Amino acid sequence: MAKPGANLWILLAAMLAGGLGLFAGYVFEARPGWLLNSETGQAVLQTAVNTGTRVPDDLLIAERGDPLPDIRLGNLTGGIEPVADAAGRPLLINFWASWCGPCIEEMPALDAFARQQGDNGVQVVGIALDDLDAVKSFLADTPVGYRILLDVASARDSSVQLGNRRGVLPYSVLVDANGIIQRIRLGPFAHGEVEDWAAED
Repeated sequence: MAKPGANLWILLAAMLAGGLGLFAGYVFEARPGWLLNSETGQAVLQTAVNTGTRVPDDLLIAERGDPLPDIRLGNLTGGIEPVADAAGRPLLINFWASWCGPCIEEMPALDAFARQQGDNGVQVVGIALDDLDAVKSFLADTPVGYRILLDVASARDSSVQLGNRRGVLPYSVLVDANGIIQRIRLGPFAHGEVEDWAAED
């Protein structure tokens, strides 16, 4: 026989579990703007995603407020380039893969944003955590006007170095004109969101 009050605790636990379930459904199915678009929401989301993730002890992870590390990656022609190739300009780094549906959906918005920037605006670079042949094949059908670099997904890849400990895609990082990381974003941009995100002070 249950102790007096035990049924009340069971009922409260069930209500709490139901509430958490509704919240999780809202967060991950309804794409709430506050979670994906605000810095506070992104911080909460990133903390939740990264909790319990282990990275190599000797790997330095750059966070908001840190200088962008000097990362050099392969390009589509077999050369090596720095991720930031134009000093004095802000930089939007977008990690993606050809097999990532949300990445592909946001690429037209990123491409339109990059084309609007001209020679002095925000430079955009896409870093594909993917196979070279797959990336070339994808870009042949869906070309973009911004630079594309390549990395191999691993516990030490460039996205992990920039705070993406779980390897979630798409993943974007905004670096200011002085080379300091200002914003980090998990998840895709919807139409019109890139401009606001990259313009915020």
